Amino acid sequence: MRVVIAEDNALLREGMVLLLNSAGHEVVAVASSGPEVLPALLEHRPDAAVLDVRMPPGFRDEGLRAALAARREIPGLPVLVLSQYVEETYATELLADGAGGLGYLLKDRVGRVEEFLDALERVVAGGTALDPEVVKELMTRRRDDPVDSLTPREREVLHLMAEGRDNTTIARTLVVSERAVSKHIGNVFAKLGLPPSDSGHRRVLAVLAYLNKGVGVGEAVDKR
Repeated sequence: MRVVIAEDNALLREGMVLLLNSAGHEVVAVASSGPEVLPALLEHRPDAAVLDVRMPPGFRDEGLRAALAARREIPGLPVLVLSQYVEETYATELLADGAGGLGYLLKDRVGRVEEFLDALERVVAGGTALDPEVVKELMTRRRDDPVDSLTPREREVLHLMAEGRDNTTIARTLVVSERAVSKHIGNVFAKLGLPPSDSGHRRVLAVLAYLNKGVGVGEAVDKR
């Protein structure tokens, strides 16, 4: 795949370039500041963009803003956003459009090569890749919502769904059958008032939209 990297830390940036090149991918451009990001994406129109949230000159949300702008200019552009810490507002804003091909990882995850590459591939395939810590933060930030009615096992399944895992992976992780996973997913959707769906990232994003924004079921699904 062709990738654009936007990261102001030179060591991390070059490390990702080497990592992706060694994995058989092509880094077509790199950016070290916010203003460089969108022009690079529009020029190269890559298969994926890996962007730091906070970049020069302001070190606020320049990378995120560039990602959102690029998604408007290039609908469906797969974007994997990196952050030093769990920043709930940024994760929520990134997911708000209800479209797939999005990921949000903590930078520590880059050092876990297989996890990083797997996340990038899932995003390019149109799925989601949310860091487990990000999912945990999003799922626990609200009180008195339907997620409280889930059993511990259903919470585990929802957590893995939100990370973008498919039924086979969930079954293997929890050491249960795929039939059991399907049953748990059905229960999750029923308790959250969401229609069951087998469309992978669409169902995950519907759940995330519900948890993050309180978006109605119809709104979350109609955006797909």
